Amino acid sequence: MADVWSVTRRPRWRRVLWPFVRVSADARGLHLRTPLRRRSVPWGDIAELRVHQRPARTPWTRTPRRVSLIPHYTRERLLPLPRSRSSDDPAFDAEVEALRALHRRHAATDPGKVPAVSYGTTRHGWAGALVLCPVLLVFAAMAALSVSGTASDEQAWKSATACTAQTPAAERRECLTATPAVISRTEDSRSTRQPSWLYFSDGRPLERTKVSRDAVLEFRAGDRVELTFWRGRVMEVAGKSYAWHENVATAGATAVFAAAFALAACYAGAHSLLGLLGRRLRNAKDLPPALPFAGALAATALWLLPLCYLHPTTLFSSPAAITWLVVGSLVTLGLFIGAWHTTTASAPDTATGKSAAAEAEEEFVPARFLENTDYNPHGFGTHIVLDGGPLAVAPGSGRFAARPIPVRRLTLKTVRRARHTDPVDRSWDVAELDDAGTPVRLAAEPADLARILRVLALEKASVNTEP
Repeated sequence: MADVWSVTRRPRWRRVLWPFVRVSADARGLHLRTPLRRRSVPWGDIAELRVHQRPARTPWTRTPRRVSLIPHYTRERLLPLPRSRSSDDPAFDAEVEALRALHRRHAATDPGKVPAVSYGTTRHGWAGALVLCPVLLVFAAMAALSVSGTASDEQAWKSATACTAQTPAAERRECLTATPAVISRTEDSRSTRQPSWLYFSDGRPLERTKVSRDAVLEFRAGDRVELTFWRGRVMEVAGKSYAWHENVATAGATAVFAAAFALAACYAGAHSLLGLLGRRLRNAKDLPPALPFAGALAATALWLLPLCYLHPTTLFSSPAAITWLVVGSLVTLGLFIGAWHTTTASAPDTATGKSAAAEAEEEFVPARFLENTDYNPHGFGTHIVLDGGPLAVAPGSGRFAARPIPVRRLTLKTVRRARHTDPVDRSWDVAELDDAGTPVRLAAEPADLARILRVLALEKASVNTEP
């Protein structure tokens, strides 16, 4: 093995600065050069090297991979090179192996197998949610503060009456004024996102007004219509056979928007909290799933959104609304306590983790069924649950939403290495199974797959011997 390694690549991604990036390594350490700075890291300061990969959701999805170095006393750092767009890239694998060989030789340590860290593990996923949470809270606060004003405008519109000759000029904005007009032409935007317009002859009583696309399709040039004004706005355009009405914001809808933003902020906050707590987990361990909190928030939305719509301004003054709010809050509190216990129970390295005895009862092994089945709908499973109960597929390192595997239906046909057509890492093995006549594939690390297949065989034998 040579004592010098370097990477010099052409700009495969067509970025201007890529020709000026270079990563090299020798007996002294790892050397990084970018257009802004140069940096060297001695091998003795590097704890390990990792491969970061984004799991492919479908066989034709790319699996980008990068390498990061983990110093002993500072934060993790992603290397600009080498990188790959595929899980089947021999050149990338050779470059990673060359780096590991130099690290093993000159750091006087054996780092073992380089861990592959996906974008769902403890180092990723929480920072963006942490930024999104206060943004959503600001939107929720803005919507909540506008509820009273919207309710006032809504009530004023409902109580508005037609202006009369005796109405004072200062009060004519609050009453309805009807004015005849003739449509000169229409302008169809042909899009629901862009406004459509009605233009009036001689620019009277105004040049144009914005309406819906349906209204533009109904009206024609030369049509005589009646415009209804309120507070200086055209609220209605009425013709012989069609009338268009301006949508008036309601206090209930505004309160629902505020509640929806608040619920979304709570989910982002829960995701961030799990990410922060997950930093205590082992480096390559998946974060606890946020699905329990999503379920709790979805249940909360079932009672909170109707309450906000029906009682936007009397939430804390109506006895019925107060009772509704108290009962719903107690239900939500119970759901959040259950979600907290569910997610923290799957993180044995946290301060509130499981005991050693409970940890020994069940184990969540990273593995994936590559086909969608009734026990793996939409490819949601990322782990197989061993011990502590029946063999099951779980969407994370916890039993929340886990589905039992029908071991009676499965028959092992063969075990092989992963191919480039398999949407998993090439270091994994793939077991080809027969599921009651339907072929399915189960992929995992070779040692983990062997354990899963042993447990599968034992459980199937036990089920088949039952009377």
